[in-house]
Amino acid sequence: MVLVCVGMSALAACSIPRGAALQSEVLRGQTDDTADFQVVHVTRTTAAQVAHWPPTGWPGAYRWLPNSSGANSPLIASGDKISLVIWDPQSNSLIAAEGQRSVTLPNLTVSPEGTLFVPYVGDVSVRGKTPSQVRTEIETALAPTVPSAQVQLTVEVGRLNSVDIVTGVGRAGTYPLMDRNTTILSLIAQAGGVETTLRNPLVRLIRDGHTYEIRSESLFSEASKNVLMKGGDKIFVEEDRRFFTALGASGREDLIYFDRDEVTAMEALSRAGGLVDARADPKGILVLRNYDAKALRRDGSGPKKSQVVFAIDLTSAAGLFAARSFKINPHDTVLVTESPMIVTSSVIGLIGSAFGLRNQAVSD
Repeated sequence: MVLVCVGMSALAACSIPRGAALQSEVLRGQTDDTADFQVVHVTRTTAAQVAHWPPTGWPGAYRWLPNSSGANSPLIASGDKISLVIWDPQSNSLIAAEGQRSVTLPNLTVSPEGTLFVPYVGDVSVRGKTPSQVRTEIETALAPTVPSAQVQLTVEVGRLNSVDIVTGVGRAGTYPLMDRNTTILSLIAQAGGVETTLRNPLVRLIRDGHTYEIRSESLFSEASKNVLMKGGDKIFVEEDRRFFTALGASGREDLIYFDRDEVTAMEALSRAGGLVDARADPKGILVLRNYDAKALRRDGSGPKKSQVVFAIDLTSAAGLFAARSFKINPHDTVLVTESPMIVTSSVIGLIGSAFGLRNQAVSD
């Protein structure tokens, strides 16, 4: 009889061990005026509304440059080195030594102001021009002194007319731009391609103090994204760091990284290993999200509170379709709550154990 009392006392004093919370526990107090969170039941209507709320965890979309076309000649930039050979067919040339018909001016550096000093001409503005344009301008400027001068011009690209590929490729380094039609894909190919070990690679381009990003899959598959490079560009190829957290009665409890631009609630559950049949409550899929205070709205165009719990019911067709359209944001927590039946079964099991103890005590 003593054993029976001890067993019943333990049952009364201890909580039932579980692996996840119940939906009723998480949402307790949701209707209180003092509740510090908002509950949104996900339907196809609310999913469409929430899609227009301010984004969380990232800007909401990757920003990339528009494409354009350029000439097949490189644009001269400050820091480039230009070598000139000026030919003068006249026998009494003013620029060439006696017995010679040409003069060579090697490794002239384009100044920070974009000019090039040429004897008998002075400073010539060359930055942003093609070699053929500069050659014609020098010949024109020499005409009063050397009427029949012909100019041969070569350019050695400097650092300001090159692109740095910093990380995520086979051969990181500085690559000169040979013409204005050099694209980002051609440079990545020259650098040995994207490292195959990167998970969901993201291509980041820094230009003129602005940062642009695109997933490598989109860059490789959409020709319009293959933008032209500009001197001074910097390219980084890195793993997409966006993630959500999966917890509770799902097949996998972990940080799960995004493998595409957008992930729906249904796709998130699939990546989390689905629902554990013996534990999960399909009516209690909760997505926990934090919003900045500046994102709060009273007109329905945003959340009313900074902490929002989105509740999804997978036991109806409407709930299933809503889960297929509801977008998961980076840093969201996807919680699969425990079925109330698990608690009931555990209680019954403990009671059965207690009666087993009683029967054993009586027989003894």
